[in-house]
Amino acid sequence: MADLRVDAERNRARLITAAREVFAEQGLDASMNEVARRAGVGVATMFRRFPTKDDLITAVFADKMHAYAAAVDDALADPDPWHGFCTHVERICEMQADDRGFTDVLTVVFPTAKAFEALRDRAGLGFQELIVRAKATGHLRQDFVHQDMIMILMANAGVLTATAQSAQDTWRRLVGYLIQSFATEAAAPLPDPPTPPQLYRALLRQKR
Repeated sequence: MADLRVDAERNRARLITAAREVFAEQGLDASMNEVARRAGVGVATMFRRFPTKDDLITAVFADKMHAYAAAVDDALADPDPWHGFCTHVERICEMQADDRGFTDVLTVVFPTAKAFEALRDRAGLGFQELIVRAKATGHLRQDFVHQDMIMILMANAGVLTATAQSAQDTWRRLVGYLIQSFATEAAAPLPDPPTPPQLYRALLRQKR
């Protein structure tokens, strides 16, 4: 029995390592068969360890989701909330740029992965507090809302996908433009933002 448990853990580790590589290269649309092949295990073994693709995805990106949640704590610790806000936006977009798979994870929800989504919720609540503090400095435009960050991540994901092979740092210019537009002095009337339920439905559809 001990040997079986060791083999099972070894296979699980191989699958996570292989999936991390495959998702980083190809995004979340990558084939589960390719993950099994690269891990050197059978497809049946893979599905014993991870019954669904979501199970595999959330296992692979658990550490990064912890880092995502911790990033907002660092931003809140900045004595200058506006600086903390700007550096946080850039940091999260850089996390997307560093890993194509995580690019997708940040714009998709996994309703059955309770612990995973709890980390996302924690990050979201922290970011809402950061927004309040940055507005209080007078530097962040008053109509900025939490939903705008999701829109930023979606836009950044699109740029990253389009420029991955030829102009990998293009995202930095996009984020630079966006951060400048968030400043109070750049504020001009905008259309209403999508409601949180509308964005949630959009994030669910991203998985189709």
